[in-house]
Amino acid sequence: MENEIVKQEKWYQSMTVKMVLLGVLGLMLLIPLLMISQVIRERSRNAETARTEIGNLWAASQILTGPVLNVPGTKVISGDGKYVTTTLHILPDDLKINGKLIPEIRYRGIYETVVYDSDIQMTGSFSFGGYEHLNDYTYDWDQAYISLGVSDNKGIRDKVRLTFNKNIIDAQPGAGQTDLFEKGISFPVVLDPKLPDGISGDFSLNIGLRGSGSISFSPVGKTTEVSLASGWDAPSFTGTFLPAEREVTEKGFTARWVVTHLNRSFPQVWTGDSYKPSDDAFGVNLILQADNYTKAERSAKYGLLFIALTFFVLIIIELRSKERIHIFYYLLVSLALILFFSLLTALSELVGFNMAYLISSVATIALLTVFFRSLLKKKGIVLVISGLLMVLYIFIFVLLALKDYAFLAGNIGLFVLLGVLMMVSARYKLFKD
Repeated sequence: MENEIVKQEKWYQSMTVKMVLLGVLGLMLLIPLLMISQVIRERSRNAETARTEIGNLWAASQILTGPVLNVPGTKVISGDGKYVTTTLHILPDDLKINGKLIPEIRYRGIYETVVYDSDIQMTGSFSFGGYEHLNDYTYDWDQAYISLGVSDNKGIRDKVRLTFNKNIIDAQPGAGQTDLFEKGISFPVVLDPKLPDGISGDFSLNIGLRGSGSISFSPVGKTTEVSLASGWDAPSFTGTFLPAEREVTEKGFTARWVVTHLNRSFPQVWTGDSYKPSDDAFGVNLILQADNYTKAERSAKYGLLFIALTFFVLIIIELRSKERIHIFYYLLVSLALILFFSLLTALSELVGFNMAYLISSVATIALLTVFFRSLLKKKGIVLVISGLLMVLYIFIFVLLALKDYAFLAGNIGLFVLLGVLMMVSARYKLFKD
């Protein structure tokens, strides 16, 4: 009877059973890790909502399309006088845009976003001879107007005036038509292409424009050249075309695009709503350098790795010494490691990701060091555990900083780590069963 009791006690105390229980515990700990990831995503959505609200109050991201020359036209389709109407759209022969963006950080609660004020100068010319009866329409050139698409009119600052053939024309609200864009401003012009000097026109336009996040331009010119400069040091060039030239420094950026009519997906002249030039828009996004929520969520994906490696070290300690650690203490250690990610997210909203990572990792390592110091008798073992945690936190931070090469570096690091663990287990013959 005594032998059976002894065997039963040995069965419950075996390391194999403990490892099985720890495996089950690790799987169960995926639940709080997933909950923390969900909280991070929720906070990220709250931040995005705050950015949208700031944009609604200031001005949303802007897309400029134009200037475009528009001429109303009619065509009789039956003998009883029935007719249809359309609008002729003529794009500039050449379009040069020079812009300067002045960025600013705005806050709503603890959330921040970047807005900008800008000064945009546009110059170019139109050629409109030879289109008097395009597609059998008769066009009313005396009702022509030039329109400029602005995706959010709220951002227009001060008065806007167009100089066309040396005539100064004040802007009127509304785009005049919705074939090309929903919102914008327009300038009435009177044209007569039959006159010797009426087949072309030069224009210049200055507009002060506010927006948030990004600004884009549609390549409406037969040759479109856009030059932008800003004091923002974290631009992301977006859209259909990348800059032909760009320079990014700590003091800001400059960029220059050159797009011809052969590069885009729409012609120089058409009628109706056959094409949307904004589909080929290009520009720049003024991004915040530290995307705290993305980094926090990426770090949370390594949560199980933190727990598994810590468990492995504790198991080695138990096998190589007389120290025995109750499974309840494994649970407490795991909860401390998981709480790190929640603390990291909360602090990053206030002090930035890098400082939050430093504070959270130091606090977690200090907490576990004190805990193991009171739990284990040997100081050397405590130092080994603390050193492992420091290496692990540094390794994860490097992965987060590498961005594009994080996947490669992570796999290399894990491969090396697995090799070390295999060598340690084989050399000391940890499992003799």
